[in-house]
Amino acid sequence: MKRKAIASLLAGVLAATAAGTVSAAEKRSFCVWDPLGATGPIFNQMKNIRTQALSWGYDLTLRSYTDEAIAANDFRAGQCDAVLLTDIRTRDFNKFTATLVAVGALPTATELKIVLETLSQPKAAPLMVNDKYEIAGLMPAGGIHVFTRDRKIHSVETIQGKKIATFDYDPSSMTMVQHVGASAVPSSTSNFAGKFNNGSVDVCYAPAIAYKPLELYKGVEPNGGVYTFTFAQMTYQMTVQKDRFSPEFSQQSRTWFYNNFDQFMEFVRQAEADIPDQYWIEPTPMDAAGFDSMLKGVRVALKNEGVYDPRALNLMLKARCKTDPTRAECAEGSE
Repeated sequence: MKRKAIASLLAGVLAATAAGTVSAAEKRSFCVWDPLGATGPIFNQMKNIRTQALSWGYDLTLRSYTDEAIAANDFRAGQCDAVLLTDIRTRDFNKFTATLVAVGALPTATELKIVLETLSQPKAAPLMVNDKYEIAGLMPAGGIHVFTRDRKIHSVETIQGKKIATFDYDPSSMTMVQHVGASAVPSSTSNFAGKFNNGSVDVCYAPAIAYKPLELYKGVEPNGGVYTFTFAQMTYQMTVQKDRFSPEFSQQSRTWFYNNFDQFMEFVRQAEADIPDQYWIEPTPMDAAGFDSMLKGVRVALKNEGVYDPRALNLMLKARCKTDPTRAECAEGSE
């Protein structure tokens, strides 16, 4: 009886402490874009940071969005204290971190991890701030692959003249489509999959995590495929209203995101494994070289146009040269 009484007392103390922590935490709204809403895997991943945030002094109320544009607009209007968006949508809030999705700049997740390790350090904090916004977390979403309804579309030359579902709010996508001589069909994260699946477009691009949730297999089957070639590394980015959170919170959050990089990548690898082997298309070395050259041209053009941040491009070049010092571009020293 005495042990039960002590256990009961201890449980009461812990409960009271936890309740006190929550009540003392400042309440903030966290708007999360997930195509599947509150039942989706991205939204569920963010429940973990909500638990962590309590120990950092903030009680995050998660709100799900299935339309990324609406989530971005609500955040811009101050209706969300924090928001989770793709890097493309984050461009309006931080050009530096949005440049991480620069085409061809990060061949694999290995280079991405090197970059995110650097950006998670306190000394990189100034790069995370832009006006009234701050990036409080960066997580991998996987390599962006090209999905095609016809396996005969396998090179820069064979893409010419084809219809591509293109995010019209992303300058890099529009430029890339122009470079290959294809026809851009204005799309968004909310409707590109439907256009691909019903045959309105011949090609779309997305990370593997979109394959099952957005039913891209309906467009791939029976004659299409998915390029193994990685055109970019996609990230999800948590952006906060800087005056609604302390600098300590943002740094702790960035560290937490980086420390969970491998866990996030497990989700990505499982999604890639869910795509049947027969649908993967391995470009020939010549075709891969053609893609690489085309993407390099797009990166340089967008840097010159002010779309890509040169500092981010050089950081990613260093990551590429760290994993492969023999690359010809490593001797040049800059993108």
